[in-house]
Amino acid sequence: MNPHLDSVLGNPQKLDGGAMFGNAPKALWSRWSPPDEQNRIDLACRALLVRERGRTVLCEAGIGAFFAPELRRRFGVQQEQHVLLENLAALGVRPADVDVVVLSHLHFDHAGGLLTPFRDGVPLELVFPRAHYVVGETAWQRALRPHARDRASFVPELQPLLEATGRLERVRGSTSEVLGEGFRFHPSDGHTPGMLLTEVAAAGGPMLFCADLVPGMPWVRKAITMGYDRFPELLIDEKAALLADLQARGGRLFFTHDPQVASCGLGLDEARQVVGRDPVAELRGAA
Repeated sequence: MNPHLDSVLGNPQKLDGGAMFGNAPKALWSRWSPPDEQNRIDLACRALLVRERGRTVLCEAGIGAFFAPELRRRFGVQQEQHVLLENLAALGVRPADVDVVVLSHLHFDHAGGLLTPFRDGVPLELVFPRAHYVVGETAWQRALRPHARDRASFVPELQPLLEATGRLERVRGSTSEVLGEGFRFHPSDGHTPGMLLTEVAAAGGPMLFCADLVPGMPWVRKAITMGYDRFPELLIDEKAALLADLQARGGRLFFTHDPQVASCGLGLDEARQVVGRDPVAELRGAA
């Protein structure tokens, strides 16, 4: 498999820096992500576009523009338009060209971009009319029956729309019938139950879509987690094992939330800890 990989930015957002960095002190994380006057940091919502064998696959869809104005302000979403669709169009990809959308989980900042922009009194619809949708069974069940701690992270209208397409695959293992060879999943439960991290096989080594296991470069550090994570100690163990394996195989990470870095390689420091190396701001047709 020799796919062409592109990073595609969607609507950015802002969230509280303390929540994004968990128990890390502000004196430390503010050097990595300078906060604004409301203590919020800039976050990207970046998708990975995979084009191979005449097929177009999109890993996630970002936050989109489905929020009503008051919620858009709360979550720091500045634009009213659907930025992901604009940036896909700049790459020659129309909504109807997308064959498969892979969702690591169904929190709104990863799946909201599946929905049409907010219009007062107009029901939400899906923006990719032909796509098959791939999501983990455990993540799907969490979205249907969320815990009180993360109920506000889901979009109740989304699940019925996905199911009504008849093109929804709920994955129970490490592979997908829809995706086939060249894609495999790594399960992770530390952030939310059943999150699936997509590994894409490529000639230069595997590319891992990190989702919320590693939102950006600062979180490559083993002990850095988010306040949003349901089980930080488990997440640290999952991260350590997965990054060690990927580093040994010459893989790269793809970040959805890092505002500056789309992807990085991995290396070892003097203490034999896995660290990020060779960051790039965007991918354009990388093979």
